Amino acid sequence: MTTTTSSSTGVTAPDDINTAPTRLFSLDALRGFDMFWIMGGEEIFHTLAKATKSPFWEAVALQFTHPDWNGFHLYDLIFPLFLFMAGVSTPFSVGRELEKGKSKQQLTIRVIKRALILVLLGLVVNNGLTIMPISQIRFASVLGRIGIAYMFANIIYLYSKERMQMVWFAFFIIGYWLLLKFTSAPGFPHGDLTMQGNFASYMDRMILPGRLYLGIHDPEGLFSTIPAISTGLLGILTGQLLKKTGIRQIRKVSIMAVTGVIFLIIAQIWNLDFPINKNLWSSSFVMHVGGISLLLMAFFYYIIDVLGYKKWAFYFKVIGMNSILIYISGHFIKWQYTTNGFFGWIGQLIGDPYNIVVMAVCFVMVKWVFLYYLYQKKTFLRV
Repeated sequence: MTTTTSSSTGVTAPDDINTAPTRLFSLDALRGFDMFWIMGGEEIFHTLAKATKSPFWEAVALQFTHPDWNGFHLYDLIFPLFLFMAGVSTPFSVGRELEKGKSKQQLTIRVIKRALILVLLGLVVNNGLTIMPISQIRFASVLGRIGIAYMFANIIYLYSKERMQMVWFAFFIIGYWLLLKFTSAPGFPHGDLTMQGNFASYMDRMILPGRLYLGIHDPEGLFSTIPAISTGLLGILTGQLLKKTGIRQIRKVSIMAVTGVIFLIIAQIWNLDFPINKNLWSSSFVMHVGGISLLLMAFFYYIIDVLGYKKWAFYFKVIGMNSILIYISGHFIKWQYTTNGFFGWIGQLIGDPYNIVVMAVCFVMVKWVFLYYLYQKKTFLRV
C-alpha cells in the first residue's frame, strides 16, 4: 500500500481511433459515483423517507437496502460495480507495465501482493487492530473478495488471450451454477438454495476459520468468490475494448450498451432457475450486475470521454481517486463527530423533521472536502 502524488493523465480526443487512452476520466468518475452511495449518499434518502414519511421516498430508500436473500436492490450493485471497475483498470495499469517491458512473473507477484494487502485491510476493517481468539475473527470481507477475485482475474489476463478470457468468464459462472444445482449441504435436497441448505454456504462453514457474518453464512464467503472472478474478468474485457485502437469511440459505446442489454435479458431468464442473489453471488446475479455495469460504463464513457463533458463529473472524480481510503476511513475517523462539531448548529436551526436530512448532506460534504484537500495535494492511496 502506497500513497502517491501523481495526477490523472488525459484521454484521447473524441473519435480518435489511432491513439490508446492512458487513463479514463469516466472510470474515475464512475468509481466515485459508486463510492458516493456508501460514503453517506444512501443515508440522504433514508432520512428523506423518515422525515417525509412519503411512500415515494420510502420506495426509493428501500433500494438502498439489501434484500434478505433472493432479489435485487440498487444497493446490491455497489460492490460488484467496484470489482468490475477494478477489472476495467487492469489493461490501463497492468497492461501498460507489460508494454513497458515488465515480465509476466514480475506482474504476477505484484498482483498477488495487492491481493494480500486487500485481504489484510479487510481483516482490519472487520475486526480492528485488536487481539482476539481466532473463533471470533471474521476472515471474509468485501476487500478480501475484491483482492482474491482481482488476483485470479488478473492472472488469467496475464497468461491468456482475450478469447480465452471469455471462456474463463463463462466457465466460472456455468460451473458454479451446475455445482450448486447438483449439490447441497448434508440433509438437504440437491439444488437447495436456502441459506442453510446451499452448497456454497456449507463449504464456507467447513473451510473458513473464525466466524461467519450471519453465523451459518457469509455474504463475502470464500466459495462464492468463484463467480466473482467472472465479474472482474468482465471488467478486464471491457477495459481491453476501451483501450483498443482502430475502433471509434462511439462503436465502443454501442458494444458496451448492446452487451449490457443482452446480459440483463440472460439474467432474467437464468433467474428462473438460479435466482438473482447477491449473498450467493449467483450466476444470474453476475449477469444482472454485469449488464448494469456495462450500461453505466457506456453512459459515463460516452458523456465524459466521447462528448467531452467533464465538469459535471468532477465531484465524483474526487471521490473515485481515493475510493479505498474513503471506504476504510470510517473505521478510523469519527466523521459524525466532525459533522456535528462544524454543522450541528444548522441542524438545530432547521429543526424537526428535516434536520436529519440536512445533517446527512453535511456528513457527505465533510468527507468530500477531506477528499478534495487530498486531491488538491495530489495525494492518493494506492494498493
